[in-house]
This record gives sequence, C-alpha cells and structure tokens, in this order.
Amino acid sequence: MTHRDIGLMIAGMVFVLDQASKLLLLYTFGFIHMAPGGYVSVLPFFNLVMVWNPGISLGLFPASSVEGTVFLATFQMIAVGVLGWWLWFVRRRTLALGLGLVIGGALGNLIDRLVYGRVADFFHLYGFGYDFYVFNVADAAITFGVLGLLYDALLKPEEPQGQGNPGKE
Repeated sequence: MTHRDIGLMIAGMVFVLDQASKLLLLYTFGFIHMAPGGYVSVLPFFNLVMVWNPGISLGLFPASSVEGTVFLATFQMIAVGVLGWWLWFVRRRTLALGLGLVIGGALGNLIDRLVYGRVADFFHLYGFGYDFYVFNVADAAITFGVLGLLYDALLKPEEPQGQGNPGKE
C-alpha cells in the first residue's frame, strides 16, 4: 500500500465518520429541530450542542450571504483539489496522514455547506478553566491534519524524485 493509498483511505474514513455522526445527530436524535444553542449534557466536561456554523472551522470567516457561502464552498473545492494533487506525489507517511485528515474533513464540511448552506457542529468540550469552540468530526480531523503537516514540515525535507544528494554517493 502506497502512502497515497493510506492518505486516500484516511480521507475516506474521516469523510464517512463525519457524515455518519452528523446524520445520526441531526436526524436520529432530532438535533435538526433543536433550537440553535440547545444542548444535551453528556459528561461534566462535554455537551452535545446544536450550532450551525456559517464560516470555516471554529467559526472563522462567517459567510452571511449566498455569495459568501458560494465563495467558501468554492474555496473548499479548490483547497481539496490542491491537497489531493499534493497527496498524489507524497513519499512520507506523516505527510500522507496529515493530508488525508485535512482532505476528509474539508470534504465533510463542504457537503454540509452545499446541502444546508452552513456546517453542523455538535461537540463542546469545556471545563478545566477553558471553554472550547463547538466542533464536529471534520473540524477535529482538519486540526489534527494541520498538526501532522506542521510536524512533517519539521522533518527532513523530501528530496526531488530521481535526484540524490550530490555531496554523498
């Protein structure tokens, strides 16, 4: 199995898990009818909350119009295309994993934006002196994927294919 295959598999798994969790909460547990901000207490530090996010991950750059939504959806499609092209040529597992997480998360949130005009977020962690943003599986995957990309950037850079280090033979 190539690194590309691993990245594609991770992207697919994130996408399916994200969409399954959203469908389960929205339609099986009725969150689609819950008032925005309505919540179900699960643990002393975790609630399920209904939040419709018009922006990108963690509520950044909210789109308050149809044009803004179209812009964000177009941006997401372009980003997925560029990241998919990058994934096609990766030669390191950490890079493939990071790209797969970001691609799968971006696709999951893109589907929400295309279907609902905004993204469904549910998970709210709080306590210990901190109150996290409400997020979904896709947001978590994007966050961990970006961390993976940063970690990979700290590793030795890839050498272009077909070229060795001219100083060492």
